[in-house]
Amino acid sequence: MHGEDFIFQAFVYLAAAVVAVPIAKRMGLGSVLGYLLAGVVIGPFGFHLVGEEGRDVMQFAEFGVVMMLFLIGLELDPARLWRLRTAVLGLGGLQVGITAGALAVIILFLGLDWRAALAIGLMLALSSTAIVLQTLAEKGLMKTAAGQSSFAVLLFQDMAVIPLLALLPLLAPPGFRMGADSGHGGGHGGALWTDGLPGWAETLVVLAAVSMVVLIGRFLVRPLFRAIARTRLREMFTAAALLLVVGTSILMSRVGLSPALGAFLAGVVLANSEYRHELESDIQPFKGLLLGLFFIAVGASIDFDLIGSRPGTIVGLALVLVAVKGVILLALAKAFRLGLDQGLLFSLALAQGGEFAFVLSAFAGRNGILEPEVIDPLVAIVALSMAATPLLLLLGEKVLLPRVGTSEADERAADDLAEENPVIIAGFGRFGRIVGRLLRANGVETTVLDLDSDNVDVLRKLGFRVFYGDASRYELLEAAGAEKARLLVLALDSPEKTLELVETARKHFPHLTILARASGRTDTYDLLDAGVKKIYRETFDTALRMAVDALRMLGFRAYQAHRAARTFRRHDEENLSELAAMRHDRKQYINVSRQRIEDVEEILLADLHERPETVDAGWDTESLRQDYGGADGS
Repeated sequence: MHGEDFIFQAFVYLAAAVVAVPIAKRMGLGSVLGYLLAGVVIGPFGFHLVGEEGRDVMQFAEFGVVMMLFLIGLELDPARLWRLRTAVLGLGGLQVGITAGALAVIILFLGLDWRAALAIGLMLALSSTAIVLQTLAEKGLMKTAAGQSSFAVLLFQDMAVIPLLALLPLLAPPGFRMGADSGHGGGHGGALWTDGLPGWAETLVVLAAVSMVVLIGRFLVRPLFRAIARTRLREMFTAAALLLVVGTSILMSRVGLSPALGAFLAGVVLANSEYRHELESDIQPFKGLLLGLFFIAVGASIDFDLIGSRPGTIVGLALVLVAVKGVILLALAKAFRLGLDQGLLFSLALAQGGEFAFVLSAFAGRNGILEPEVIDPLVAIVALSMAATPLLLLLGEKVLLPRVGTSEADERAADDLAEENPVIIAGFGRFGRIVGRLLRANGVETTVLDLDSDNVDVLRKLGFRVFYGDASRYELLEAAGAEKARLLVLALDSPEKTLELVETARKHFPHLTILARASGRTDTYDLLDAGVKKIYRETFDTALRMAVDALRMLGFRAYQAHRAARTFRRHDEENLSELAAMRHDRKQYINVSRQRIEDVEEILLADLHERPETVDAGWDTESLRQDYGGADGS
C-alpha cells in the first residue's frame, strides 16, 4: 500500500474501530470482539472496504502484540518470576505438554505423519496472549485466581516458543534442505539469515540471536537510556524505546523467530532498569492502538471462502480444538486446586489457538514439515477459535458461572473463635496492621479478622493472633465478641465489603462505635450515608503532614504550619456532610465545592496576615504569592 491507498486503508481501519468498539462495549461484548467483528465487516468477505492487499496490514498490526509482550516482560523481574515458578513451570508446562500430546494423537488419526502431527499439536497447544489478557483485563478478572493462572500459563507459552522454533527444524523430513527461494522472508523484507542452513546450524543461529538480545539489553541499552535521559527531551526517550522494540523485532525476524519473542526477552532484561516506568508510559499508547489494529486484521484475515467450501471440516475441527483444550485446562485447574468457577473461567479463557500459530505454521512450511493444503485450513481454524474466545467468556460469565454456586472465598472455612476483647479489627493489611500494633503496644487486646487467607498465614508466622473469616457475617462477628466489644475498626480494602459490614454491625450490634477507613472522598460520602461518624481517609493525614513539612521548609514557623493544617482539617470535615447530601447533583456539587475551597483559602490567608510573626524573618509572603501565584495572589 502506498500514498492514497495507505491513507484510505488507515481511514477505514480507524473508522471501523471507532464505530464498532463502542457499540460492542455497550452491548456487553467487550472491545476485542468489537475489533474482530469490525475486521470481518470491512474485510474481503464483508463490505470489501479492504481487499486482499489489506491483509498486509497484519504485519504492521502485529507490532501491537510485540509491544504488549515487551510490556509483559518489563513487569517480570526475577523475584516475581521466582514467585510464579510453580504456576509457570508446573501448570504451564503440563498444559503445553498434555495438550500437544492429545492433539497430536487426534491429528495422527486424520492421516498426517507423526512429524506434522507433533508440529501441529505443539502449535495448537499455545493460546492467544493478546486476546486473553485484553479480555480478562477489561472484565476486571486479572486479579482472580483464574486470571493469575491464565497469566502464568501464557507466560510459559511465550517462553516456550523459543525452544519450539529451535525444535521444528529437527522435525524436517529426511533429505529436506530449505533453499534460499523457499522462505517467505523475515516478515520485514529480505531473506532469512538461516536460509539454506542445516537444522543444527539454524538452531545455533537462533540461540546466538537470543543471546545477543540479552547481552545488548543488559550492557548497552541502559547506558544509552542514561545518555538520552540527560538531554531532557521526552520525544527522544520515546524514539529510543520504539527503536529498541523495532530493532529487536527485526533481529528476531531475520532468524525466523517471532518478533514478539524478541520484544518479550528485551522487556525481561530491562525489568529491573531504573527506566522501566518511563518505558511503560511511552510504549503504552502505541501498544493499545496497534493491538486493536491487530484484532481487526485477524477478523479481516478469516478466509470465509475456505470455510464455506469445507464448513463441516473447518468449524468441526475448531470446535474439537476448543473442546479438547477446555477439558484439559479444566482438569488441570482442579489438580491445582482452583474452585469450579475459577476453573471454568480459566478453561474458557485459554481454549483457543494463538497468534504464534501463524508464525509457527509458516516456519514449519519453510522447513517442509507442513504442506500449504494443511497450513491454510490450520490458519482458518486458529482464527475462528480466537474470534470465538470473547463469546465463550461472555457465555461463561452470563450463563455458566452464575449456576456453578462456588466462590473463591468459600474454599477455606472460617476459623473457629470465641473471643471477648474491647476492640475488633476487620482487615489486617497495611492500614489495619498499624492500628493493631499500636493498640497492642499499649496493652489493649484486640480480635483481628481478615478475609485474605494468604495474609492470615503470613501474619501468624510473624506472631500476630489473626482469624480467617468474613467479618460481615453476623455469626462470625458475634463469635468475635461483638456483644461485649466497645469499638469496631474497619480497615478493609474493599469499600463494598466495608459498607456491608457497617450494615451488619448497625443492625445487630448498635452499641458498637465504628471507626471506618475510607480510601477517598467518595467512600467517605457512602459511609456518612450509612451512619458512620468516625471516618478516616487513608491519604488525608499523610497529605496534611507533607503539606506541613513543605510550609516549614519554605520558612513558616512550626506553630503556624500545624495551626494551618488543623484549620484546614476542621473546615474540610465540616464541609463533608454538606457536600455528601448534594453529590448526585453534579452542577450544584461543583459550585458549592468551589465556594468552600475559596472560603478555606481566605480563612487561612487572613490568619496568616493577622499573625505575621509566625513567619521567619526575611520571608516576604506577598512577594512569593505574586511570583508564584500570579499578580492577584490566587
